[in-house]
Amino acid sequence: MSSARIVLSPDAVIGAVNPRIFGSFIEHLGRAVYGGIYEPGHPLADDRGFRRDVVALVKELGVSAIRYPGGNFVSGFRWEDSVGPREHRPRRLDLAWHSVETNEIGLHEFQDWLDLVGSELMLAVNLGTRGTAEALDLLEYANLDRGSTRSDQRAANGRPDPFDVRIWCLGNEMDGPWQLGHRSAEDYGKLAAQTARAMKAFDPDLELVACGSSSSAMPTFLEWERTVLRESYDAVDYISCHAYYENDGDLGSFLASGVDMDGFIRNVAAVADAVQAERGSDKRIDISFDEWNIWYNTRFENVDKIAGVDNWPVAPRLLEDVYSVADAVVFGSLLITLLSHADRVTSASLAQLVNVIAPIMTEPGGPAWRQTTFFPFAETSRHAGPVALDVSLTSDTYETERFGTVDVVTAVATYDQTSGSTAVFAVNRRIDGPTTLEIDVSALPGPVRADAVSLFDDDLDAANTAEDPERVRLRPTVPVSRTDDLIRIDLPAVSWTRVLLLPAGRG
Repeated sequence: MSSARIVLSPDAVIGAVNPRIFGSFIEHLGRAVYGGIYEPGHPLADDRGFRRDVVALVKELGVSAIRYPGGNFVSGFRWEDSVGPREHRPRRLDLAWHSVETNEIGLHEFQDWLDLVGSELMLAVNLGTRGTAEALDLLEYANLDRGSTRSDQRAANGRPDPFDVRIWCLGNEMDGPWQLGHRSAEDYGKLAAQTARAMKAFDPDLELVACGSSSSAMPTFLEWERTVLRESYDAVDYISCHAYYENDGDLGSFLASGVDMDGFIRNVAAVADAVQAERGSDKRIDISFDEWNIWYNTRFENVDKIAGVDNWPVAPRLLEDVYSVADAVVFGSLLITLLSHADRVTSASLAQLVNVIAPIMTEPGGPAWRQTTFFPFAETSRHAGPVALDVSLTSDTYETERFGTVDVVTAVATYDQTSGSTAVFAVNRRIDGPTTLEIDVSALPGPVRADAVSLFDDDLDAANTAEDPERVRLRPTVPVSRTDDLIRIDLPAVSWTRVLLLPAGRG
C-alpha cells in the first residue's frame, strides 16, 4: 500500500479563499439556457419558465458567481438584442456555435434567475465584433441608477434599480483564431486597455478581467499575457486562464492533470509579476480562472460539430459530455489546485453549469440529475473555510508519460478560526490500490473528530444518467485508526475525499 502524510497548521496560510473561486459559467450554447435553466411548460417550471428542480440543484452546488453570456458566443453578441419586450427581440445567427439565438432569455431574465439561485453576475462584453462604445452603453444600462437614456431604458424595461455588476470580462479568448474578431496580443491589449479605462472613468471600483491565453498549449502562451499586460496593466485587475482536460487513454497522466493546471497558474503569475516589476507598480494582477473543466473536445470536433449554410438549429444538443468516476476524481483535483493558489486565483468559473459540459443535466419534460462532477464541487463549496492552508504534503510517487514523476496524493486544506473546523480535500491517483493518508493534527487547537466522505467506484467508467441518476454518489469513509494527534485514512484507489475535522464534542 502506498502512503502520504500531511501536517496541518492554522499558521501555514496560503491565502484567503475568495467565494468567487466557486463560480460557474452559462453561455448561450446548446441546451444550457433553453432546455436547461429555462423550459416553459415543464411540470416543474415556475411562472417565468425557470425549472425549479434546476434552481434547487444549482443552490445545492453552491455556485457563488456566474459568468455570462459567453464564451465564444459573446464575440458576436449584440447586448441590445437581449433587452426590451420579448416580442420585439430579433432572432440572430450565432456563428460561434452555428445555431440560432432567439433572445427569449436576456439580461433581465438571467438576472431574475440569478436572484433565484443566489449567485452574482459576472458579465462579459463583446470585444470581438464590437468595442469600447458598446461596452460603455451596456455598463450605463446595467449600472447607472438614473438620469440617462440607457438607465431610463432599463427602468422602462422593468428594472428601476441597477444590476450593479461588479466584475466584467473584457471579451473572450481573443488569442484564438476561432474567435470572431480574433486579433494580435498588441491589438487586443490596446483595445482592452482603452475599454477598461473608459469603464473605470464611469466607476473606478469595477473589477475588470483581461483575456489571457485560452490554453497553455497555445503557441503564443505567456508572450500573449506579457504583451496584453504591458498594454493594460494599470487599467485591469485580472488576467484570465482557461484549461480543459480529457482522458485520451493515458489514465495515469489524466489523473495528474492538476500538475498542468498548477504550472499554468505559476507561469501566468510569474509573467504578471514581471510586468509589475517592469512598471515599478504597487498593484498586483490576480488570476481569474474563468473556464476550467473536463471536456471531451475531440468528441465535439470529430462528431458533434454543426455545419451547413442552411443548418441553424435552436438550442441543439451540444457538448453534453457524460462524466465518469475517473473524470470526477480529476475534476476534484483541479479544485484542489485552485484552492492551493487561493492567494492568486481569486475568481474561477466552472465551465459550464447545465447540460453543456456540466455537473447538472436535464431532459426535456423530464428529470434533472447530478453528474459525478457535481459531488466534489458541492462538497468543496459547502465545507471550504475562509482560509486555505499549505498542508506540507509528503507522498509516494508514480511515473506518468506526460508529467514525469508525480505525487500519488494531492491535497489542500482550509481553516475556519471562528468554528475551529478544518476541511481537508485529497485525491488518490493510485490506480491499482488504496493509499494510506496520515493527517497530523497536533497543531490544531484541541482534540478533533473526523468525518469523511469519498467518491470512488470499482468501475472507473461508472456514470449517472437519466436511466440511472444515482449510480454514483458519495460514500462515507471511516478513519481506520487514530491517536490524539494522528488520523489515518485509507483513500480508495482513484478517489476524491473530503475530511472534515471538527473540535471534539461539537455536533
